[in-house]
Amino acid sequence: MLYQTPDLDADDRRVLAEIDEMRRRLRHVLRAQPRWSGQLRRNLTARAIAGSNTIEGYAATVDDVEALLTGDEPLEAVDRTRVELEGYQRAMTYIQALADAGDEFRYDAGLLNGLHFMLQGHHLDKRPGRWRAGPVFVTSPDDPLVPAYTAPGHEGVPGLMDELLDWLNDGDLDAPVHVRASMAHLNLVNIHPWKDGNGRMSRALSTLVFSREALMPPEFSSIEEWLGRGQNTYGYYGVLQHVGGPQWNPQRDTRPWIRFCLGAHHRQAQQAQRRTDLLSRAWIRLGEAAEELGLDERVVHALLPAFWGSRVRRTVYQQDAGLSDQQALRDIRELVRLGWLVPHGRARARHYASGPRMVAVNDEVRQSVEPFVDPYVRDGLG
Repeated sequence: MLYQTPDLDADDRRVLAEIDEMRRRLRHVLRAQPRWSGQLRRNLTARAIAGSNTIEGYAATVDDVEALLTGDEPLEAVDRTRVELEGYQRAMTYIQALADAGDEFRYDAGLLNGLHFMLQGHHLDKRPGRWRAGPVFVTSPDDPLVPAYTAPGHEGVPGLMDELLDWLNDGDLDAPVHVRASMAHLNLVNIHPWKDGNGRMSRALSTLVFSREALMPPEFSSIEEWLGRGQNTYGYYGVLQHVGGPQWNPQRDTRPWIRFCLGAHHRQAQQAQRRTDLLSRAWIRLGEAAEELGLDERVVHALLPAFWGSRVRRTVYQQDAGLSDQQALRDIRELVRLGWLVPHGRARARHYASGPRMVAVNDEVRQSVEPFVDPYVRDGLG
């Protein structure tokens, strides 16, 4: 028996309706394929990868993950963190590709073990891609000597995974995708079928469930970025411990987990909506500035990352704008000369940040930003 999908109450259904409406508006924007959408999708993927790995103690900047996604060298990530990021990147790339796998797609043990090997293949001593052969304990984030959760015995893992795979293919198909993705996450992380990497695989499986929905690019639905932020990570561990209990017990109430995840999805949807609005307005404003200076509109591909606080790298700009080495270098030098970008570092570490002329655009475009709303704390709810 697995942890069961709870019935939704009126507040849950309202939150889901609000998430669906934000996603509908976002789909409408993305359907027009704005010129900045590719940069935003890569940035969101990088944020998800960085967030999920940060939860496991492999902290990396979004800039370094974006560098890996474009085949460039990270500037800060140590080798140990880099191999973890590369493994998660491989798995996420495959998950994104499965969005259009067609009706022949099925969840099976080979798929999940293959994704696990992509994540953990550099740890051959931890049996990547194979069910664990012994007990496993999840330690408390406050004290690594305290077992916060004891997973089911290894002899029961194959049967539980068969049950989970059957449910992924045929169970609760009428439930909202946010609920199905959250329950897939909860059951996999509590079965804990591998010796290591279970948290990242559970979050990756949740993203895969969204990817199969095919209504929205999965990077717009993942809550990994949100989960990887400080106090949210502690809240995530807390609700997993509360709902999962000290040991495998699928009779426990899963409503707090679903409410936690729906709240996270609501905030992530708010953030995605805000980013698309900001980037749309920033692209227009920066394009106007480029035109006033007699520059080609393509330079906005270099200015946009600086606008949202990321490093600008010549090689990435070259890919985004489809330029030769010399064209990209000339554009970057001109943007530096005009005060839009400021150089940092040398040789392979060379990158650029926003210059003094970007300040006015930031102030103008960001002036209407409102605080995020907690969907369960309004009108006396929560």
